[in-house]
Amino acid sequence: MSDELVVAVAQTFDRKVYFDAVRASLFGGAMSQEQVDGQNAILALWEGQHTGTPMTDLRWLAYMLATTYHETAQRMWPIEEYGKGSGKSYGKPDPETKQTYYGRGFVQLTWRDNYHKATVNLSLSGDRDIEWHAEKALDLIIASRIMSRGMAEGWFTGKKLGDFFNATKDDPYGARIIINNDVSKTGKLVEGYHDAFLAALEAAQELQPVPEPDDDEPEIVVSTVVRGRNATVDITATDDMKVAVLVNGDPR
Repeated sequence: MSDELVVAVAQTFDRKVYFDAVRASLFGGAMSQEQVDGQNAILALWEGQHTGTPMTDLRWLAYMLATTYHETAQRMWPIEEYGKGSGKSYGKPDPETKQTYYGRGFVQLTWRDNYHKATVNLSLSGDRDIEWHAEKALDLIIASRIMSRGMAEGWFTGKKLGDFFNATKDDPYGARIIINNDVSKTGKLVEGYHDAFLAALEAAQELQPVPEPDDDEPEIVVSTVVRGRNATVDITATDDMKVAVLVNGDPR
């Protein structure tokens, strides 16, 4: 076996570089603490990769941020739909739950079926069950997870980020259909936001290598980070070797 150590890297972001960039390109030179905190939650979720779907393509994260920017009217914070669904079918209280499933969160989640899907997929329970406690869709962490996994896995329209950003495709215009079918009206607008967020992320990206083992410790073999929800890695090691597997720096 080779003495070479295969090193995995974690994606993190220099917050000063990132916020300096988006402050100038997207927020007119100034941001509120709420805007900063909302973006920090999204960045931290990506860095931690506790989504159930390991993600490494920065275009995905840029489009999540661009969608949040658009859907929250630049607040970057979970909000309620203006008018609370007045005059729309989903704006009426459900006869069973007594909840009203108008748009909430980072992606303006609507309809009981979607609230139920998010509750099940995120294993929410008790007073965090958003089907029975719809206002919890405004919780910062819950809203971040709904946006992140929902866009990655196609919860909302059946279309997902990997359909538009992959090794052969780069389509931030068409990606709007992940959230809404109003592509002809807002696709170009959100594409512009995506490009600005992507530039900031690329400038701020830090790759944190796994440290080499101490001389007194057995050699450590670390798997590289792979893309894809169903990706697998085969590792062979001798009895005197320690094996660690990390996904974006997170031990598994």
